[in-house]
Amino acid sequence: MKAQTALTGLVSVAALLPEASANIVAIRNPSVEQAAAEALAIPLAVLKRAAPDAPNGYVPTHVDCPSNRPTIRQATTVSPNETEWLYVRRNNTVSAMRNLLGRMNITGLDTNAYIDSVANNVSALPNIAIAGSGGGYRALMNYAGAVAAFDNRTSNSTATGQLGGLLQASTYLAGLSGGSWLVGSLFVNNFTSVENILAQDTPDNGGTWQFGRSILEGPESSGLSILNTAGYLKDIYDTVQDKNDAGYETTITDYWGRALSYQLVNASDGGPAYTFSSIADSDNFIAGNTPMPIFVSDGRARGQLVIDGNATVYEMNPWELGTFDPTTYAFAPIRYLGSNFSDGVVVDGDMQCVRGFDNAGYIMGTSSSLFNQAFLQVNGSTGLIAEAITAVLADIGQDNDDIANYPNPFFGVNNATSRVADTDQLTLVDGGEDLQNIPLHPLIQPERHVDVIFAIDSSADTTADNGGANWPNGTALVATYQRTFLPISNGTSFPAVPDQQTFVNLGLNNRPTFFGCDASNTTNMTPLIVYLPNAPYVYHSNVSTYDLSYNDTERNYIIENGYNVATLGNGTLDSQWPTCVGCAILSRSLERTGTTVPDVCTQCFQRYCWDGTVNSTTNTTYEPPYKLAKGEVLGFSNSGFKSTMPSLAFAVSAIATVLMIM
Repeated sequence: MKAQTALTGLVSVAALLPEASANIVAIRNPSVEQAAAEALAIPLAVLKRAAPDAPNGYVPTHVDCPSNRPTIRQATTVSPNETEWLYVRRNNTVSAMRNLLGRMNITGLDTNAYIDSVANNVSALPNIAIAGSGGGYRALMNYAGAVAAFDNRTSNSTATGQLGGLLQASTYLAGLSGGSWLVGSLFVNNFTSVENILAQDTPDNGGTWQFGRSILEGPESSGLSILNTAGYLKDIYDTVQDKNDAGYETTITDYWGRALSYQLVNASDGGPAYTFSSIADSDNFIAGNTPMPIFVSDGRARGQLVIDGNATVYEMNPWELGTFDPTTYAFAPIRYLGSNFSDGVVVDGDMQCVRGFDNAGYIMGTSSSLFNQAFLQVNGSTGLIAEAITAVLADIGQDNDDIANYPNPFFGVNNATSRVADTDQLTLVDGGEDLQNIPLHPLIQPERHVDVIFAIDSSADTTADNGGANWPNGTALVATYQRTFLPISNGTSFPAVPDQQTFVNLGLNNRPTFFGCDASNTTNMTPLIVYLPNAPYVYHSNVSTYDLSYNDTERNYIIENGYNVATLGNGTLDSQWPTCVGCAILSRSLERTGTTVPDVCTQCFQRYCWDGTVNSTTNTTYEPPYKLAKGEVLGFSNSGFKSTMPSLAFAVSAIATVLMIM
């Protein structure tokens, strides 16, 4: 393919491959995705090397179909698997919710008695979801801090001012791009805690999140296999090539997903046999002891360069890949992706199904395989490096190697309305390319009846031109809100939000804000959105999406900052914040049961709910100051660190150098 030809000559960079020459690839996304995916895509046609549920490692393999042969279902409701699981999970959230609300000092309401009264009434019991945005490593770490704050397994997370237990009380845990890395890493590692992952960092064990070594270099921990960079890249290349040799069209996402696995899956060689569907078989998940993970990706036709709000939004959960959007309106069993589906069934006469296509790293890579953003950002820039990158990205775009490629399970399904019914390949890209950078879409589906969504936004919306770069400005919420007015929305609703300039001018992008407090102004009991934007509480966590590595101290500071974003500095900035979180959790439930809203909740809503005020005056300066003294609130970090990370600039320079001598 054209991109492979262009990239194959690209490498021989001794600094990256000390023991062998290799082919460097360009960059791919305003996230670690960008540099790495391409720097690992064709890196080296030279060298080799959850539950591990796949029958043949990374290579999808034909197996006998089960007696209950897999089929494609219409998206009229959630799957039978999810429906059955919800009975168990919702019941298991009762105790955690009771304990959480009991600590939140909601005066005027006996929360224990209230939860007990609705415990057996699923339509009245609060239904909680958590969603983490994209944004590469920045998003992973910021989201990790919030999840640690919500996890009652985190030390001291159930003390005064804390929110531990919210994770255990939640039904859904969604991630997109970098946010999906956090969710995927926790689930593939037996739903471990963030604190436990960080505690693995010892002199004898580098831990799972070894971000100190660039994804271009590979791990150094013996627990993940000791590989020099050449061996690491060769292993990735050969593993992907094995899939290609088996007859599956591979793309840059295969390389990207395999590289991610080395940093996110605590298993030798990045766990090539770990599948996303194996989560559904884990004892913890079956018993309803964890929320349900959901990833988001966008459909993108081959040759398309820009994705707008009318793109089909696909979700990936432990049972299915599919969408409620009318442009496909179907779900496929994720365990049997790659099987020869046509008209909703495995083709007659084909007695075999395919297993192993849903590699956990590939699913995470699909949600984070950005290309358009990179192309648009670099294209048109001036300078030798920009011109070199643009040339490579143009080649990749023409051959569509930037997408994640799936044998289309929806071929022949809903022919009259589907955009993909007549194509044999389903092509997916990063879920944030339509600007919906927080994975809210699956959670606002009426069939899921979600009451409150805690939306952690690590987006890089602001630029250095207006002060501080890489902070959110509400773009993700605006995109989701605007999409509900399009025909593709299919009955979803979302609370009104202001424009991005108002977000900045009113400080809504710098502190928690509730949207949708007045349910009478919405339809279908629209979820209440608790918006938690990334801001500098104890650390300037607006690191560039292009930075490819972080030493442990900086990693921990960013996680710590995310913890403080979620807790308002353990209540330091507002001692009633936990109370207000409790009020948000209960809001829709209180309305459905006709229960009088306590005065303290009314006060919370007056303080945190957006009141409809708009201020769209252009303001060119946004440089948020620290909200707290660095390092004083949470014990994840050590003080006095110095950043020593190799950045994207190194990879870019290498690419440019090679291009110049071609």
